[in-house]
Amino acid sequence: MNARASDDVARIRDLLTEHLPGFVVDSVGFRGEGLENVAYDVNSAFILRVSKEDDPDRRASLIAREAELLRVIGPFSPVPIPAAVVVADTALMYRTLAGRPLLDTSAAFRARHATGIAGVLGGFLAALHAIPVDLVAGLVDVDDDPAAQWLADAIESYRAALPIVPVAMRGRIEAFLAANPPHGRHEVVFSHNDLGIEHVLVDPETVAVTGVLDWTDAALVDPAYDFGLLQRDLGPDALEAALAKYPVDLRKGIGERMRVHCPGRDARWRQCCGRSGCSRNTM
Repeated sequence: MNARASDDVARIRDLLTEHLPGFVVDSVGFRGEGLENVAYDVNSAFILRVSKEDDPDRRASLIAREAELLRVIGPFSPVPIPAAVVVADTALMYRTLAGRPLLDTSAAFRARHATGIAGVLGGFLAALHAIPVDLVAGLVDVDDDPAAQWLADAIESYRAALPIVPVAMRGRIEAFLAANPPHGRHEVVFSHNDLGIEHVLVDPETVAVTGVLDWTDAALVDPAYDFGLLQRDLGPDALEAALAKYPVDLRKGIGERMRVHCPGRDARWRQCCGRSGCSRNTM
C-alpha cells in the first residue's frame, strides 16, 4: 500500500470512528475517482465518497444538501437509490446497492436488454419529474441553459476536436450544428441530470434495475436531458421504450430537444458534445 493510500485509510477510519462510534472497520478499498469525488469500499458493504471540493464551506454544504435530497426523494423513487449512513463535512457514506453498473456489462448484454431496462428508466424519470419542484428547490440548482448555448458550445468543441473526427462523419455533424436550435417553452423538472449507464445498476442474472447512483449533478432541468443520455447510451429503440413509460401529455418536444443535449452515440461525437453531462463522470 503506498503512502497516500495509507493516509486515506487512516483518515477514513478516524472519520468513521467519529461518526459511528463502535463501528468496526474491517477493510477499506479504493473504488474509483471522478471529477468531484473519490470513492472507497468499506467492509464490502458501504461506499464512502470523499469530496474533492477545496472550499470547506462549499464542500460541507454540497454534501449536506445531497444527503437531504436523497432523504426527500427516496420515497418517490421506484428504483433503489442511496440513503446516507454518514454525513460528514468531507464525505458521504451509504450502504452499497445491489447489482453492477450497466456500463460494465457487455455490449451484447446491453443490446439484448436495452429496451427492457430503458422502460424501467422511463418510469423512473416519470416519477422524478413528478416530484413537486418546491420540495427540492432549496436542495438543487437550476441547470437549464438555452438550446442555442448548447449548440454554440458544441460548435466550439467540434472545432477543437475536428482532427480526430472521421471525415465520413463530418457532414452529418456539421449539418446538425448548422441547423436552428429547437424553439418552444418547457417547464423545468427535478431530474438526476446525469443518467448515463455508468450510474445505472442492474442484476446481470435477472436484468432488474437495482439502483441509480451519483446524485451530485441532480438539478431542475429540461425533462429532455436525461432522455438524451438514454438515447446516447442505449439507442433509439431504448429511447422509444423509455418514452412509452412517460406521460403522453408531457412528451411534446422531448425528442427534438434531447438531440441538442446529447445528439449522438458515437464515442468521438461524445467528445465533441462539449457539456459535462456528456462525459463519463463515474463518481
